[in-house]
Amino acid sequence: MVANGLEPAGRASAPQQGMFGVGGSGDTSGFGGLSRVGTAVTQTQRPYGGYFDEVHDALAEAFPGFDDAIERVVVDRGELTLHVRAERIAELCQTLRDDEALRFELCNSVSGVDYLGSDARRLHVVYHLTSMTYRRRIRLEVAVTVEEPRVPSVTAVYPTADWQEREAYDMFGVVFTGHPNLTRVLMPDDWEGHPQRKDYPLGGVPVEYKGVEIPPPDTRRSYR
Repeated sequence: MVANGLEPAGRASAPQQGMFGVGGSGDTSGFGGLSRVGTAVTQTQRPYGGYFDEVHDALAEAFPGFDDAIERVVVDRGELTLHVRAERIAELCQTLRDDEALRFELCNSVSGVDYLGSDARRLHVVYHLTSMTYRRRIRLEVAVTVEEPRVPSVTAVYPTADWQEREAYDMFGVVFTGHPNLTRVLMPDDWEGHPQRKDYPLGGVPVEYKGVEIPPPDTRRSYR
């Protein structure tokens, strides 16, 4: 499904080299020579199986503009993922929580992913929702660019997302608009950059362990 001419976010199927996405002397793990074949993620055709069709249809009925908000539906490894346009995520979550046929009352987690080199909208935010009423789980995923990494906060719908959104902001630089206190939660307030982006330098400081000094990762021997 393509909404308003916007190509859906996806991951390339070309082989990926290395492990951490860094180059030069940064990868000292010995995994730099890995070659991994990516898996193309595409729209799943109906029937989706299990309760997924029922959830899809109930949401389509309850949420105005469903076809505009949902970029695509993917069922992979027994899990349902709805790829959502970033600007619609908060109102979609409101419907998922409140509609009697859906009742996804709990947001288990909000996390970030960086698809550097395989998606033009490389920063993704992933939401795991659980319906305690119907014992069901779904995943929502939105994608934004590094240049415009803004996603509406869902804290008004799911208060549990508060610190989780702060962590995604801290580590990936995703700005959750409307968050009540979007500040760093792991790194110092004056820290520059976002450490879990794949183009972030490994860096490090010397560590002493049992009388032996271990150098920072970026100064260690690089295994090739």
